[in-house]
Amino acid sequence: MANWTQLGLQDASSPIMEELIYFHDYTLIVLTLITTIVFYGLASLVFSTNTNRFFLEGQNLETIWTIIPAIILVFIALPSLQLLYLMDEVNTPFLTLKAIGHQWYWSYEYADYRELEFDSYMIPTDELNNGEPRLLNVDNRVILPSQTPIRVLVSSSDVLHSWTVPSLGIKMDAVPGRLNQVNFFLSRCGVFYGQCSEICGANHSFMPIVVESTNFNNFENWVINFLNESLIS
Repeated sequence: MANWTQLGLQDASSPIMEELIYFHDYTLIVLTLITTIVFYGLASLVFSTNTNRFFLEGQNLETIWTIIPAIILVFIALPSLQLLYLMDEVNTPFLTLKAIGHQWYWSYEYADYRELEFDSYMIPTDELNNGEPRLLNVDNRVILPSQTPIRVLVSSSDVLHSWTVPSLGIKMDAVPGRLNQVNFFLSRCGVFYGQCSEICGANHSFMPIVVESTNFNNFENWVINFLNESLIS
């Protein structure tokens, strides 16, 4: 059975994604109005029996349908450029995470903590627990603190990948031999799912991303426990 809540975008988990949703809704309203007016005009011309030839070929009409679309494009371009600026703005990050794509899994390194790194593989379908999403859950999640500016450095060890988490408004290509950077701010706690969105080979659809956002105290406890387990092993 179809779920109507799946027709829209995912709930925003970062300020950038909130702005992207606002811009999407705003542009959709503009496009709906344009489509309605154009179809009304076409229907009037098709079904009208008294169409004025001088009206269709008039200089005034051509001037109007040239100026109005230009004005509409300005009203779409201004918020779009503002959003692009906000997405490219580089703030001083509190935490830096490095994500490296492999065929076909992700590895992560926390640059601010020594020896805090791990690989993240998809959990096979036959090993999932009840309620866990198929093809989206991993054995090692990325744990990050909420309400904190975070920088992610994205690269690849073999072919092109793409580190994508829709609810955070993030989609950054992983290019071999190059570091790409993306910044975001987790506005709430929760678990957010993503996938590689670059066709990177036969198992392209089997390298998901799971970001778990928690409060800073829980994040510190996780770091301490992880490092202690690494020392023991």
